[in-house]
Amino acid sequence: MTKLLIARPAPDDVHAALEGFDVTYRDVHTPMTTDEMLTALRDYDGVLPTLGDMFSADLFAQVENPRCKILANFGVGYNHIDAAAAKASGIQLSNTPGAVTDATADIGMTLMLMAARRAGEGERLVRSGTWIGWHPSQLLGMHLTGKTVGIVGMGRIGQAVAQRCHYGFSMPVKYFSRSAKDLPYEAEHISDLKALVAAVDVVVIAVPGGDDTHHLINADVLAAMRPHGLLINIARGNVVHENALIDALQSGSIGGAGLDVYEFEPQVPEALRALDNVVLLPHLGTASHEVRLNMWMMAVENLKAGVTGKTPPNAV
Repeated sequence: MTKLLIARPAPDDVHAALEGFDVTYRDVHTPMTTDEMLTALRDYDGVLPTLGDMFSADLFAQVENPRCKILANFGVGYNHIDAAAAKASGIQLSNTPGAVTDATADIGMTLMLMAARRAGEGERLVRSGTWIGWHPSQLLGMHLTGKTVGIVGMGRIGQAVAQRCHYGFSMPVKYFSRSAKDLPYEAEHISDLKALVAAVDVVVIAVPGGDDTHHLINADVLAAMRPHGLLINIARGNVVHENALIDALQSGSIGGAGLDVYEFEPQVPEALRALDNVVLLPHLGTASHEVRLNMWMMAVENLKAGVTGKTPPNAV
């Protein structure tokens, strides 16, 4: 019988969709260990991994003639899996694009609003029991409507953020990407990253993870931002040089930040947690019931296709 491994606890819909297969469900939310991943490649026909399951080139090299036919990744980002090494081992790789677009863009807007209006500080103030009541100079933030947004990475998620900013908040849109896009609203393509961040009030990072974007946002880019500028990261944590960001926030050289991802996730430096001018969320980008179920079912369809020798609907 075809053997499948599901790397995290899964909802009942997944169990029902995989009836007839020999399925092992891990009952913990932590990443797979090296031994578990090696066993997955050797002993299972298909594996459904997710963020944190580090299928490196070295790991693939340790398994000669793997039984595994597909890694059906749960999530749009797959930089935790060495795609080239998987292909060289004869293993297909898939992801769950599309399902995450709107939910991730919504979190981007949440972070923008929270950082601009100092909502995190306000909530902490109320919870502390020390709020003395409304007064005219209390927690003055930045009015977001009409401010200029700069999108770094104008793929599906970047465009969804831009659409919300343009139509919902009357924000002029500028963006940095490899090429200009044909968009249904006015947006300026800027091919120089430093020039982009210097020209906008809010920078939203929406590029894929991977070697090409590792530390794309570094000290030099942060230094080019406006003093009141906000940095929002809904991409991958290591796109931002975390120590450089901490320095910029501590020195006040930028106005603030909103983060849903971190360079060494789930570790978040105490220096970052101690700052009031940054909003910190626990990777909530796709955290809604509807979206996560859609992701599960998309991953399951990819998995079922891969183990039967077909090309997954969302092959990468």
